[in-house]
Amino acid sequence: MSLRFPLSKRVLTGICVSVATAGLLATVSATTADAGTPSATAKAALPEHALVGYLHSSFANGSGYTRMADVPDSWDIIDLAFGEPTSTTSGDIRFSLCPQTECPNVESEDEFKAAIKAKQAAGKKVLISIGGQNGQVQLTTTAARDKFVESVGAIIDKYGLDGLDIDFEGHSLSLDDDDTDFKNPKTPAIVNLISAVKSLKAKYGSDFTLTMAPETFFVQLGYQFYGSGPFGGQDPRAGAYLPVIHALRDDLTLLHVQDYNSGPIMGLDNQFHTMGSADFHIAMTDMLLTGFPVAGDTDNVFPALDPSQVAIGLPASPNAGNGHTQPSEVTKTLNCLTKKTDCGGYQPHGSWPALRGLMAWSINWDSFNGGEFAKNFDAYYGG
Repeated sequence: MSLRFPLSKRVLTGICVSVATAGLLATVSATTADAGTPSATAKAALPEHALVGYLHSSFANGSGYTRMADVPDSWDIIDLAFGEPTSTTSGDIRFSLCPQTECPNVESEDEFKAAIKAKQAAGKKVLISIGGQNGQVQLTTTAARDKFVESVGAIIDKYGLDGLDIDFEGHSLSLDDDDTDFKNPKTPAIVNLISAVKSLKAKYGSDFTLTMAPETFFVQLGYQFYGSGPFGGQDPRAGAYLPVIHALRDDLTLLHVQDYNSGPIMGLDNQFHTMGSADFHIAMTDMLLTGFPVAGDTDNVFPALDPSQVAIGLPASPNAGNGHTQPSEVTKTLNCLTKKTDCGGYQPHGSWPALRGLMAWSINWDSFNGGEFAKNFDAYYGG
């Protein structure tokens, strides 16, 4: 999502782990009731159903530059793409508007700040998104952690932003070989990220909006594989977002996994699902709302998130990334997950009318495509 240009992701290869479906469902059923829930303030910060979009603010690509003031009213959360580090391990995050040489119609900083205030006055949230395809962030030291808190806070203060979106990709998060329990992570880059985000949350208080946009590789793939595995040889990034999501679930406003640029992922039916179809989005979202055993261990279950904390991440147009989903399939996805109608080959373990909504990469690509994505969302929810 967070891609400046579409990029396919490598599919994990490694040791296959078989999972007993009966044991899974019994464990998941027992665990769902223990799921963490967001604070009342976090829930109230967004409409009942919200549309999240990334705005290419710091770079140009084929979709064209969209000024903040010109972002359509449909978008409830606007993620500024991207804040990037001065080096992979510095923790020093910088953000600046797209250079005029790349974006001839870019607004001035004063106009940008004024437009942010106008969006916020209209009830919108504007966040700084950290990472993306080019912004690898590894907080391997406490010094990098502290610099991250300082520099991200400086960006939030400068532009008067509402919070932070974590869009770590590539090799930003990877589990050390001896880091096998998502509930008690040991890897410094993960421990320091959790600590940094908690510090920012404490600094800005309960109104701080926190979202995350991991890829399926770092979340749902954890159903089969977690880190390098008990025998080594697996990709140590598999499931590496799970400890971050779990540790921050009480602070998390919204998780919108990127259901694109993904290889086939196994769902709770133990079948592989391929991006671009309603079944893929239903299966991937069901995992977040039902919970799942990590690496097939029914004694080690990732608990379900509250539906209000979950949105579905999609490319806004065929140009935006691999795995574009036709509007009719998006509608089927929402019908199945919120009403348990229109379900196809995958049957979810419940229905969740409070599912928060959709995320798109990106606002720019949707505008380039005539606003189809936002219009479909508005039509579905009566916006």
